[in-house]
Amino acid sequence: MRTLFSRAIQVDPSFHIGLGLIVILAVAEVFFATSYYVGRARAARASAQAVAGTIARVAAPSVPSQTAAPAPVQAAVSPAAAVPAASPSLVDQLLREGIELRDRGDTTNALARLQEALDSEPTNPAVLEEMAKTYESMQLLDRANDVWRKLQEMGPSAGAAYELANQRLKLGVPTPGTAESAIASSSTEAAEHKDIGGNPEGSVMGIAEVKTTETPNPDAEKNMALQIGIKKQPGATIDHDKVRIVVKFYDTVGDKDIKLTDADVNYEWLTTKHDWAEANPEVLAVKYVRAKTGGASSDSSLAETAATVRPGQKARGAKGSAADSGRRKYLGYIIQIYYDDELQAVQAEPSRLLQLFPPSKSTSAR
Repeated sequence: MRTLFSRAIQVDPSFHIGLGLIVILAVAEVFFATSYYVGRARAARASAQAVAGTIARVAAPSVPSQTAAPAPVQAAVSPAAAVPAASPSLVDQLLREGIELRDRGDTTNALARLQEALDSEPTNPAVLEEMAKTYESMQLLDRANDVWRKLQEMGPSAGAAYELANQRLKLGVPTPGTAESAIASSSTEAAEHKDIGGNPEGSVMGIAEVKTTETPNPDAEKNMALQIGIKKQPGATIDHDKVRIVVKFYDTVGDKDIKLTDADVNYEWLTTKHDWAEANPEVLAVKYVRAKTGGASSDSSLAETAATVRPGQKARGAKGSAADSGRRKYLGYIIQIYYDDELQAVQAEPSRLLQLFPPSKSTSAR
């Protein structure tokens, strides 16, 4: 037993050396392997951080570049879009002002507004049409015809203005058509334009302008006057004995019926000779006075309540009564100019009176 144990404990020294070398090599291999993989992991993390930083730096400027791109586009487009939107608005406003001024009798300023509109849009059919009608209301027929020809040259693209220009140039009349054509025209056109013509073969007289003035009067509910400029055609010779001017005033009764007025109506020539030999136009003033109190009047007397003027006669007028003045209110007027018993020109305010009370084409038909 001793012998065997003693031999077992005795180990060769080379065995220990070899075993130690193996352990050392194993530890070294584990160390180097660990160092290798740890190094690769750190390198991977570093490259990932570098890549993320690069992406973040690239993405950061891309956002403002995308949002900033539309800015110059908007700056370039919006002024261009604003110009056409403003231009028609200005022209429409000038057109409305021109028509309103002409309807009030201020034809000079009306032409100025319409010319300003034409400066912006020289081929606007609506502006050209109103320009021609304004010249007609001033009896400047040569200028009116020049504008009508311009519309005619524009052709069907001018729309209704082209058809109207053809009619004006074909008929050769200074006023916008006959009484029948005005009554048959659309209600919109009739509401906007209150002048109609008389003689389809060519008028020798016309209405230059009508001015309305109202003077306060403590004894009257309504005290107003019309100043009517009556003009002859260029080159025409007028026999004042053949001239007849009829001015009719109308009232609303009970806010629904329309009747010839029962107020006092009289006239006065503001020009001296009213023979169209020295002055053109001659100016006639026709007054409408509704007293606050008065007696009764018959319906038959109302038919005579109009100023029927012959230049060779003395001023006279018709007198009515204010029996129902509390129910009556002034509505408007119709002016009719006759020469040699033929209707020459008509003007009404409001224009719907022409549809309710169409004028006779001749005095013999009245």
